[in-house]
Parts: sequence; C-alpha cells; structure tokens
Amino acid sequence: MDAGQTEIDQVRRFNRAVTQRVGVLHDNYLGRDRPIGEARLLWEVGDRGQDVRRLRERLGLDSGYVSRLLRALEADGLVSVEPHHGDRRVRTVRLTDAGRAERALLDERSDELADSLLRPLNTAQRARLVAAMAEVDRLLTAGTVTLDAVDPDHPDAQYCLRSYFTELQERFDTGFDPAQSLLPDAGGLRPPHGLFLVARAHGEPVGCAGLKLPADAPAEIKRMWVAPEARGLGLGRRFLTELEALAARHGRDVLRLDTNKALDAAIGLYHSCGFQEVPAFNDEPYAHHWFEKRITGT
Repeated sequence: MDAGQTEIDQVRRFNRAVTQRVGVLHDNYLGRDRPIGEARLLWEVGDRGQDVRRLRERLGLDSGYVSRLLRALEADGLVSVEPHHGDRRVRTVRLTDAGRAERALLDERSDELADSLLRPLNTAQRARLVAAMAEVDRLLTAGTVTLDAVDPDHPDAQYCLRSYFTELQERFDTGFDPAQSLLPDAGGLRPPHGLFLVARAHGEPVGCAGLKLPADAPAEIKRMWVAPEARGLGLGRRFLTELEALAARHGRDVLRLDTNKALDAAIGLYHSCGFQEVPAFNDEPYAHHWFEKRITGT
C-alpha cells in the first residue's frame, strides 16, 4: 500500500526536526572538525575492526563514498586500511590509538547531545520521547530488512540454520538433532525442489525460511527462524506472506507447516495468519501441531 500525502508530509517534518536538532546540518558534527559521515564510520569500525564491504552494507553507502571517507580518516591518522590476512581481496579497517581516542570523545559529546534533548522535558515527556524513539527505531529497522533467495550452503544461510538448531536444542524437551528430522539436509530446499530465503538487516543475517515444493504434495514451510535481536520487527509474518506468494507463483493452492509445542509464539503467529490446525500429515518426530492454509495466486 502506497503512503498517503499526509503521511509523507509528517515524515518530512520529522526528518527536518531531527536533522536540525541533532546537528547533522553542520560540517563540524558534535563540535569536531569532521562531518557526520566520518564520525559514523569511526563508530561502525568498532574495537575489533571491520571489513570495508560490511561497512558499506551496514551504512547503505556506495563504495566510492566510503573510500573517500576512509581516505580522510587515514589522512588524519585515525584508521588503518589493510588487506585481510586470509583474503587479500578483502580490506580490513581498524582504529588507531588516535582513532580510539577520537571515538571516545565523540561518545562523550554524543551523550551530552542526548542529555540536551531530554533535559528540558519533564519526567513523563522524557519517557514518552524515549519510548517513541524506540518504536521509530524498530520500524525503521524493519523497513531496511531484505529477504533474499540464496543457496542453502551460502554462509549466511548456514549461520541462520546453526543458530536455529541451537535454539531448538535449548527449547525442546527432547533436544533437537536435525539428522533425526524429516529434513536432515537443507539442500532439499534448493531449486527445483524448493527455495531458501535469508533476511538481512544492514547486511547481517537475522532470519531464514525455506519452502519445499514437492511434485506430489502441497508446498511446505520449513526451517523458519528469526534472530532474537530481530524479533518484534514483523519478520515472521513477512516470511509467511512472501512464502505464500512464492508457493502460489509455483502453482500451489495449499501451504503446510508443522511445529513443536514449545514454540508458542510461532503457533500464535500461524493462527493469526490464517493457518488452520489439521491432523498430522507427516511423521515429523519433533512436531506436535500441523497447520494448513488454502492460498490463491496473485
């Protein structure tokens, strides 16, 4: 659904108020002799360093602009940029001692700026502002998450699957061994037998979901997981909507899934998205509930 003009106008007013109030209109951000782009890059590099590709993905910046920012920071002696020891095609950025001192000063100035925003308000107003900022943060983050079809052997897919299996091992009464499940190998979610989606926030994997497309049975959702830090962003519902559309696009009119009794939040989500509980349609050893939904093409 497209945004209405009233909503667009409100977003623009909000953007103008924030940019003016936090001082990003000035070249000397937080009273330092550098613009906000350079300051933000110092924060993102962090204590352990970061490769240039990840920096671009996290900040959503093109390579040319990031290279110019890094050259400026290098010229000031705040960062070093070197080839990665394991792959010389990958460049790694690290803070120098001067860079760590500069970042510490920026943190101090940022705290002062945040305090200046809150200080004029009474206790109730401060609570409302902080809660509103947290909600805006969640919604803006949700809007930046991408869903990409990848091979199940992709490193991001493998990271999500390992995290998913670890969580199930901790939450299930019986533990969890993927080798004992009906889908021991996520390669079964590779075309033409299925597909696998990975959700990424700022370039980092935060969730996954697979779709089985057997020739002689309804489409089935498998291995759906959202990282704890990304929960509350609506990714579970978004995965279900996307997989339903993909199943319909492949000519399917029924979508199935099964789940364990320990996953109560997931069970509630399935009910709210129109799935109906049905008798068992497989002998998945870890399943206690089976769901089905009639779908139509778009």
